[in-house]
Amino acid sequence: MDRRSWLLMLLLASFWGVSYLFIEIGLRDLSPAAIAFTRIALASAVLAPLAWHQGAFRDLRGRGRWLVLTAAVQVAAPFWLIAAGQQEIASALAGILVSSAAIFTVVLAIWFDREERATGMRLGGVFLGFAGVVVLFGLDLSASWWALLGGSAVLLAGLGYAAGGLLIKHRFSDVAPLGLVSAIMFWSAVLLLPAAVLSAPSEVPDIGPIAAVAVLGVVGTGISFVIFYWLIAQVGPAKTMLVSYIAPGFAVVYGATLLDESITVGTIVGLALILFGSWLGAEGRLPGRLPGAGDPPPAEVDPGAGAAAPTGQPAAAIRRSSGAAR
Repeated sequence: MDRRSWLLMLLLASFWGVSYLFIEIGLRDLSPAAIAFTRIALASAVLAPLAWHQGAFRDLRGRGRWLVLTAAVQVAAPFWLIAAGQQEIASALAGILVSSAAIFTVVLAIWFDREERATGMRLGGVFLGFAGVVVLFGLDLSASWWALLGGSAVLLAGLGYAAGGLLIKHRFSDVAPLGLVSAIMFWSAVLLLPAAVLSAPSEVPDIGPIAAVAVLGVVGTGISFVIFYWLIAQVGPAKTMLVSYIAPGFAVVYGATLLDESITVGTIVGLALILFGSWLGAEGRLPGRLPGAGDPPPAEVDPGAGAAAPTGQPAAAIRRSSGAAR
């Protein structure tokens, strides 16, 4: 990846890492469904006028069913599951478990994406990552069934992120990121509206939870997903999912310093295994090792497909040399 992609990935990781802190604050007065709906609705309200002004919706005609499916799989369900899971587990653990998205991407590719399939070190990374999940469930989440259910909910959210990434690659790689994220946020809000209404608080929430969810919606959801979809169009879903092992570092730091969450040996070991396994699963090489002559060629950007940029211009199509499996 080029320098700009890495910088955007680091920025995205910082935004998503602090999201778990804001969810934890929001849960003081709001239900998981209300938090998920509010953050999505705010993101949609901010992004939709910008997308409309730039004509970013024009490439979405005729793709309604795929928009609704992607909204359900990658935004509506995962956001609700993460908030529900955080009712039972610490924000740092939620951030770590969501990083399983990179591993799920490689697993799903076995059936749905030849270009993202894993062999060699990448396949070994998948096993390491799942070993990390087992460590977390065995050491940090085994105290109660509720904690196990909370961790499972967050893990399922990671699966949704991975499936959504593959959907975006194959169905929306030629769509302006701003228009795509705006449309997906709109449909996600529609899907979550009934649950949010049914679980609305009986009293007006305090200013703290309201402010936390507001920042979560504008920054941690709207702006973040524009960056996320731009990266998928540029470098592919597997490399984009590298953000999922950078963000947990931010989540652990925020949880320990601002929420006084305990960091156990199981947390550290599980985090290390998941992150290292995610790296191997996405990159197929050890950290610090440059791709060798025998490594598969990197993705190429088709210059004739249009320039991809967060400003809403059409995203560049991604093609792989000779379609070789990674």
